[in-house]
Amino acid sequence: MHKAGFVNIIGNPNVGKSTLMNALVGEQLSIITNKAQTTRHRILGIVSGEDFQVVLSDTPGIIKPAYDLQSSMMEFVKSAMDDADILIYMVELGEKQLKDEAFFEKIRSSKVPVLLLLNKIDTGDEGRLAEAVSHWQQLVPDAEVYAISALNKFGVQEVFNRILELLPESPPFYPKDQFTDKPERFFVNESIREKILLNYKKEIPYAVEVETEEFFESDDIIRIRSVIMVERESQKGIIIGHKGSALKRVGMQARKDLEKFFGKQIHLELYVKVNKNWRSDQRQLRRFGYNG
Repeated sequence: MHKAGFVNIIGNPNVGKSTLMNALVGEQLSIITNKAQTTRHRILGIVSGEDFQVVLSDTPGIIKPAYDLQSSMMEFVKSAMDDADILIYMVELGEKQLKDEAFFEKIRSSKVPVLLLLNKIDTGDEGRLAEAVSHWQQLVPDAEVYAISALNKFGVQEVFNRILELLPESPPFYPKDQFTDKPERFFVNESIREKILLNYKKEIPYAVEVETEEFFESDDIIRIRSVIMVERESQKGIIIGHKGSALKRVGMQARKDLEKFFGKQIHLELYVKVNKNWRSDQRQLRRFGYNG
């Protein structure tokens, strides 16, 4: 008997969805920062064993969209709710409810098993934890509640064991040696974007998209050329920094992570271009993989 299924992770921004998926897959597939709206795409992480395949799906945090890019992000969340075999609804200690009532109602009335993961339990005391568990059991009575710390991997194995029990009988959906659905260039883009989120403040990281134009791999080195898109000329200057110092720092940090990810030496060239109002341009959003 072989079991396989889609296990989709949803929740408010910044509750630890990407940290959980990376802990379960054992690879850093989703970028992790302490800023909201870090994840923009739906990213699959695949865990396979001899008689099972778990297809995990990390999704953007649920928000009320303010522009076209965010609307596209919420479409990824809707699709994750529609095709789940098991739904993981992730909340953090102290959180009281999902920000979008319609999404919350969908979770409450879900026809598939719901695992409600109460994350970041290492940040509070036992009294608060008991109160939070009781609160969520009342709000989502059909869900199974687990208290975890994704960052410290506390309770993660227990959740994974339960996922294996709940998986439906099915042949694998992907080759057993595949661990994600995304191409290599996607992870280059995400690594660079993560460093921009970490190094710049305010609106700058949210106005940025990264596109890898060249990716040449040989036996001992990968040569990469990537373009950082911004919406305005003033943002271009901020990204580059004084005498290129800020851009150099981003490139150095991304190169280190990519060498670890690919297990090879990386030669990374970064450029910055202005692409006006790309977040509200349907043609540009399609080009970057957000629509259609």
